[in-house]
Amino acid sequence: MTKPELDQMLARARAVVATEAGAVAALEGQLNADFVTVARMMLECTGHILTAGAGTSCAMAQRFAHLLACCGTPALFISAANSIHGGAGAISDKDIVYIISKGGQSAEINTFARIAKDRGARVIAHTEKPDSPLGRLSDAVVHVTAPQSADPYGMIATGSSLMNGAACDVLCVLLLELRGYTKEQFGHTHPGGAVGAKIKAEKRGH
Repeated sequence: MTKPELDQMLARARAVVATEAGAVAALEGQLNADFVTVARMMLECTGHILTAGAGTSCAMAQRFAHLLACCGTPALFISAANSIHGGAGAISDKDIVYIISKGGQSAEINTFARIAKDRGARVIAHTEKPDSPLGRLSDAVVHVTAPQSADPYGMIATGSSLMNGAACDVLCVLLLELRGYTKEQFGHTHPGGAVGAKIKAEKRGH
C-alpha cells in the first residue's frame, strides 16, 4: 500500500469516527421529559425489564439488559422471534417489555408487543417512529432519531446503534442514581474478571 493510499484510508477512518461521535452528541438535544417518565416507570417495576429487538436492535437490547442488571435493575433479554413460538410465556403482568425498533414495523416485534400487552405487561417502544404500529401499541415511547449521515446508505446501523446505545445508557445511569445503587452492591453481583478483582483490591486497600 502506498503512503497516499494509507493516508486516504486513515482520513476516511477518522471521518467515520467523527460522524458517529456527532450522532451520539445529537442525542443531547433529543432528551426530554419522556426519558424521566420511562426511568420512573422502570424504577417502579416490580418484575423484570424484558428487552427485545430485531437485527442490530436485538444486539442493542441484549446490551441494555446486561447494563440495567449491572446498575441494579433486574433485567433480561427476551427473543421476540422465539417468544412467538412459546417464549412469551415468560412475561408476567409485573414486567415491563422494552422494545428497540427503528421503524416499529416488524411483524414479529409487533406480534410480540401485543402478546406482552395481553399478558398485562407494560410496553415501552424505543423507536424513530412514535406513530408506528409499535409506538401506538406502547404505554410510553423513547423517541430517538439518528442523523441520516450516521449510517452507510442511511440503512446500516453503525452510528445509529451507538446513538441508541447512548440513550439506553442515559436510562441506566438515571436508574442507578434513583436507586442509590452502590459500588458495593455492584461488587456483590460482579465478583468475576478484572472488574471484580479491582473491587476486591479497593476493599483490601481500605
